[in-house]
Amino acid sequence: MQRSRPRSPETSVVVQLDDTACAMRGCIKCPRLAEFRATQREREPLWHNAPVPPWGSRDSPLLIVGLAPGRKGANRTGLPFWGDSSGDLLMQALETHGALQVDAGQPRLRGVRLVNAVACLPPGNRPNAVEVQTCRETWLKQELLPKRTILSLGRVAHESVRKGLAHSSSEMPFSHGAVAKLSGRTLLTSFHPSPLNTRTGRLGPDVFIALISDAIQMADSSRSG
Repeated sequence: MQRSRPRSPETSVVVQLDDTACAMRGCIKCPRLAEFRATQREREPLWHNAPVPPWGSRDSPLLIVGLAPGRKGANRTGLPFWGDSSGDLLMQALETHGALQVDAGQPRLRGVRLVNAVACLPPGNRPNAVEVQTCRETWLKQELLPKRTILSLGRVAHESVRKGLAHSSSEMPFSHGAVAKLSGRTLLTSFHPSPLNTRTGRLGPDVFIALISDAIQMADSSRSG
């Protein structure tokens, strides 16, 4: 059965800027990305066009890590995964399990925090290795270290999480549906919910929604345990 998928409205989304978000907004550590942001700002002055901060409460038990903002998605809305085709399935899964609510066009997360391995829109949707490392050391690590349950979406996010937590590839291999329990954390891995993966059947919607359910349950268990 075809499920409806929440889509971001064309109207503006209200983004709450905490201290981290304000600090990230002025980040120019990656010259290529900063220059590309400036180009996008000239093209679409009403879009976010800045580093995209984490979305969701800091004390959320589940952290989900994606790749980078999409041009018409997070780069427009200022919220990770909100507004692009790669976010459709994730938003559907979160809504199915009560972790996403949309009120008057404004989305709210409950019990989940979303962040990207790279906070800025990269040219061609491909950050380079130095940019991934820079963002990990500057911003991502501070998101990873307090969390006991982390789900990475796609190989780039998986590798950045692994390196950020100083685990070896043998301890934490990339494989869809893999679960590693290391250093008091539960680390889950999924293929990225991009159209390339969903349309080719590499990642079925039901499989992904079930994985999100498992991740939420594991996170809730770790908080109550």
